[in-house]
Amino acid sequence: MNGIKLHKKLEENTGLLIFGILFVSAIGGLVQVIPSLYDESLSTPTANTRVYDAVELTGRDIYIREGCHVCHSQQIRPLVAEVERYGPYSRAGEFAYDRPFLWGSKRTGPDLHRVGGKYTDIWHEVHLLNPRAVVPESIMPAYPWLFERNASQAGNIKKKMQALKRLGHPYTDDEIANAAAALDGLLEIDALVRYLQMLGTGYDESMNDMEGM
Repeated sequence: MNGIKLHKKLEENTGLLIFGILFVSAIGGLVQVIPSLYDESLSTPTANTRVYDAVELTGRDIYIREGCHVCHSQQIRPLVAEVERYGPYSRAGEFAYDRPFLWGSKRTGPDLHRVGGKYTDIWHEVHLLNPRAVVPESIMPAYPWLFERNASQAGNIKKKMQALKRLGHPYTDDEIANAAAALDGLLEIDALVRYLQMLGTGYDESMNDMEGM
């Protein structure tokens, strides 16, 4: 009877009901989040994972600015259908230097996590200038302005790398000092293609052997 009275009291008191929902939801969230905070494997880079250089980092900023992550995810799930279509599923350590993460859940276009090295630089350039020239059924818009803007105008790369270093990214002082010079003479399309060509290259076959042990 006491349980029934308590339940009735919860239903009749909106504030108390909201508090109860939030309390129970918080417990469920903590049960999922807390263990991951102490699992070093989730934040330890894989053997082939490295920080983005100045050009790739600029390309990533352009990728985000143009909203590419809205239609393309970067997270191949460990499902047979996804692995057969996109390649080896994504490992947590491959994203150790991704700030922010671009995993996504909506795929208007294909997942891009293993696109690095899959196509040539020229293919990517044509695809971004006129998507239907290489993928006739594509609904992706063209990005002609990437071929007109200088990559150095995409943001202050030196300050960005300094900020990332404070967050733990292992940039050297020389890499930061020479960051702006690395963008000299490059267009935004050059930086974006460099970024795309790096996606998924942190993977190596030994990861399969380790997981099978």
